[in-house]
Amino acid sequence: MSAALYLDANATEPLRPEARASVIGALEAGGNPSSVHAAGRAARRLLEGAREALASRFGARAQDLVFTSGGTEANALAIRGLGRGRRVLAGATEHAAVLAAAPGCETIPVRPDGTVDLMALSALLEAGGPALVCLMAANNETGVLHPVAEAAELCRRHGALLHVDAVQAAGRLPLDLAATGADSLALSGHKLGGPPGAGALLLRPGLDLPALIAGGGQERGRRGGTEPLPAIAGFAAAAGAADPAAAGRLAALRDRIEAGIRSLAPEAVIAGAGAPRLPNTSSIILPGVPAETQV
Repeated sequence: MSAALYLDANATEPLRPEARASVIGALEAGGNPSSVHAAGRAARRLLEGAREALASRFGARAQDLVFTSGGTEANALAIRGLGRGRRVLAGATEHAAVLAAAPGCETIPVRPDGTVDLMALSALLEAGGPALVCLMAANNETGVLHPVAEAAELCRRHGALLHVDAVQAAGRLPLDLAATGADSLALSGHKLGGPPGAGALLLRPGLDLPALIAGGGQERGRRGGTEPLPAIAGFAAAAGAADPAAAGRLAALRDRIEAGIRSLAPEAVIAGAGAPRLPNTSSIILPGVPAETQV
């Protein structure tokens, strides 16, 4: 029997062998990173090693990386913390995790190709008042890449903050907090081949962030609760094993699949085909054919 072909990596990436080994190692080591005895100190070293590795991989300082339970919490932590006392503007195609964290937010429209409308964003920012702009790096359904650096420049010009949901882009494309110009950036471990249960919020140096979850002072007082060390260790290992250099090969495979489908069904529509996209993502619309039937 041939092996199954898994095509749902944007929902969750299969666990990488490197992540599995790190999870098992952390489980066997045990210990609470907040404890001062030998086992606790060993756990703390493992935790901070994972923090250093992830911060280095994604262009942040270790002290500016806050571990969370996943991408949803990382987005909520940024939006509810940085958005206090600010207008919140969110792209029309943002993930539900972002929109749910910002009820009543103002919508930034997107262009026909799915990318954010920068002229509309500029007009919204010119309306005045402190603002937090929320923009995904890559859309989870279409793979469309948004012009994050250009949006960041607009935000700086108007004194606004920019939060980027980078859950889908991490591990698939080069990603660097400083290079994006964003003030905060959300990540999720299981989206790049780690186990579920760990995510991170990266912050611009000097940015103050109130806690969403109070507790025992973990994560420099920015996220209470004992850190899930096995999931975090697996997250860091998966990020280290992810290879953005494979983007060219994946994009070629994506294009080949799309061309094959369009040769069989010329009426097929490739969502976002005119925009830069994630190399692993294809959103295909067959007019008149229900999605369940396509699957």
